[in-house]
Amino acid sequence: MSPDRDGSVRDRNPREDGPGTERPRPRADCTVDGENRITVRLTATAVASRPQLLLRLRPPKGQPEQVRRVFELEPAPGQDRWQATIDPAPAFAEGRWDAYVVPSPGEPRRRLLPGVRDLRALVTGRAPDPTSSPVAVRIPYATLDGYFAVRAWLRPTHAEADRIRVAGGAMTVRGRLFGAGVDTGAAALLRRRGKGGTVREVELTAEGAHAFSFTVNYRDLPGTPGSGAGPGVWDAYIRPSADAPGVRLARLLDDLADRKKVFVYPATALDGLDVRPYYTLDNDLSVEITAA
Repeated sequence: MSPDRDGSVRDRNPREDGPGTERPRPRADCTVDGENRITVRLTATAVASRPQLLLRLRPPKGQPEQVRRVFELEPAPGQDRWQATIDPAPAFAEGRWDAYVVPSPGEPRRRLLPGVRDLRALVTGRAPDPTSSPVAVRIPYATLDGYFAVRAWLRPTHAEADRIRVAGGAMTVRGRLFGAGVDTGAAALLRRRGKGGTVREVELTAEGAHAFSFTVNYRDLPGTPGSGAGPGVWDAYIRPSADAPGVRLARLLDDLADRKKVFVYPATALDGLDVRPYYTLDNDLSVEITAA
């Protein structure tokens, strides 16, 4: 079992082709349409008869593989092409789904390489209804170790980060709520990561029934001198109303499965500390405080 560079662990199934196989590894092209259907196409040279597309939810480290989805591959227009269409429902469980082709029943599955990915509909397509729940997101992507996979999120309530502005020792965030509205007692919450982490409540400004903004003064995060709350990570949440639980703030509604190294925000020097917002491996928004 070995760690994947995109933050997860990949285990090898005994019925999976391993490194050094003489056959060329199959390559998958994919398209996402405006209804969030994913069509995966691969060449027939990679398959034999009765091929299947297999997606498996990558298990936590040390745990066995448990969740799989299987789709029949059908002949596609053009020479030596097969395809499968993945409908929006039923939704995928949240996590990373590795993609394989099973050439014929009983044959070892083969990991797919990424081909051309047309994800324009994820950027220009229709946004989810803000009143709908849950919010289901699927983004095909290439893992850092060079394979085709699908990143999925499934959240009953979602707080989508939009524009983030860093200036004057503060961070201003604008966003939208899905599956809930901005109501009395709404607030942004910054929770220090770790057992028994401190929570800072920040005033939230409603900009409509579902839109919001808030500003975090970085000096409010480390706490007062001598509090022991210096370097660390603060995770951002939105509390839709006074009695509602916090909803993790994230950026999910576009075509980026891994935005941590794509959206890089400037660090602010503050009393011997560097403070910067960043997106985690799960595309959640956090604030990192490190020694300068």
